[in-house]
Amino acid sequence: MTMPSHAAGAPPHGAPHVAAKAVDWSGSLRDAGFAAFVALLLTVPLVGLRTIDRPTGLGIEARPEEVVASVLLVFFGRLGLGLIGQGLALPVLLLALAAAAVGLAIPLPTQVLRLVLVAGGGIIALRAAFAVTTHRSKLTLAERDRKMDRVAAQVQHATKYIAPVAFIGAVLLPMTPLADRQLLDIGILLLTYIMLGWGLNIVVGLAGLLDLGYVAFYAVGAYSYALLAHYFGLSFWVCLPLAGLLAACSGVLLGFPVLRLRGDYFAIVTLGFGEIVRIVLVNWYQFTGGPNGISGIPRPSFFGLAEFSRTPAEGMAAFHELFGLEFSPLHRIVFMYYLILALALAVNLFTLRIRKLPLGRAWEALREDEIASASLGINRTNMKLAAFAIAAMFGGFAGSFFATRQGFISPESFTFIESAIILAIVVLGGMGSQAGVVVATLLVIGLPEAFRELADYRMLAFGMGMVVIMLWRPRGLLAHRDPTILLHSQSGGGKKSAAGGAAR
Repeated sequence: MTMPSHAAGAPPHGAPHVAAKAVDWSGSLRDAGFAAFVALLLTVPLVGLRTIDRPTGLGIEARPEEVVASVLLVFFGRLGLGLIGQGLALPVLLLALAAAAVGLAIPLPTQVLRLVLVAGGGIIALRAAFAVTTHRSKLTLAERDRKMDRVAAQVQHATKYIAPVAFIGAVLLPMTPLADRQLLDIGILLLTYIMLGWGLNIVVGLAGLLDLGYVAFYAVGAYSYALLAHYFGLSFWVCLPLAGLLAACSGVLLGFPVLRLRGDYFAIVTLGFGEIVRIVLVNWYQFTGGPNGISGIPRPSFFGLAEFSRTPAEGMAAFHELFGLEFSPLHRIVFMYYLILALALAVNLFTLRIRKLPLGRAWEALREDEIASASLGINRTNMKLAAFAIAAMFGGFAGSFFATRQGFISPESFTFIESAIILAIVVLGGMGSQAGVVVATLLVIGLPEAFRELADYRMLAFGMGMVVIMLWRPRGLLAHRDPTILLHSQSGGGKKSAAGGAAR
């Protein structure tokens, strides 16, 4: 006699099938312990030991609390991931959120422990929240790429609403009660790197050229203003366009002989150009000041009408007297903030406009397929040269602003690491994505500023973050590409056809 399936222990037809799965605590603890042991081997030489200068010579300082914090982060993080895979996502989510809240709200002995709780708890909470909402512990690589593409597309389409709000917020920031000297300095720093990222995005994101020496144009712009002001007494407003012009000329000088190269060869040449510029600045002592740099660089005036000092030079008015305000040193900082905001927005508007013109579409065609572009009659050398010159000009503008903002420059400010950071911003955000540059700048530049006490680990965290992004999202966070030109309106019956492949 055959019994019904539900009588044999199976659920009736139509009833949900619930699999009771026992939690393998021993296996999860063993896996987490092994991961913590590997972390211990790595963190002892990288984090736990630091060289310090002592009167008797070079010494080594041990930092066991940082090692313990790192090992605990790895242990509990790996344990949480294991429990999420075994169906305990909700308890893990609650515990991770509690750990992050403790790190934010309660004073802790060290900044490292605070970072461990906030960052570790936040990452585990995101993973657990995903498991709770999707009822899956992980996605396949193809599913993850499709989901990230959808998210990137939604973010790109939402920029038409987010951008005006962000612009209004940026304009009103100095007027808020929270706008102190530190916040304005961080805002100026972020906007400077956003401007540099948008400039490099023309070469890397639109034209598809790997430039490892973009800091050279940044240096040319900074030294152009500093030297012109030092030797000829020119003002910032006169030197600003000259700095951009000289940087563009340097881009043409570099690009003309090397733009026929491709791939790794081109990247190596641009890297060499950046080092050549830095070495020239170091060794040409009589003209550039050598490693001592140039100090006393003039600050910008209020469009040549007033100065931001209590006692202005003869023939100039004081800014606070001109507008009937009480003197404050923040007036100059606020003006610098609005100046770099205007420069960055000008670069963004220029890029958005030129990518819809024939020149911008030619860059995108070269990025996709140079041979096909050449068969259509596109002059590859001229198009690449134009991209190099325009990007170099924007780098020169940013360098000129950097010089007047700092009041002092030296070759140490224009090392290869600056090029690497700017390139990382472009790649991390998604090559060709304007919004991606902003998001990546907040992550690469903003987060380290929020944890300045952990400056010793900045490059270690930077390298780890780039490795994670390249493994998890190789094309960048917002690497979605919308057509630049549509032959049919998307709202007219749903028909659409693309005549380009640019990222928004």
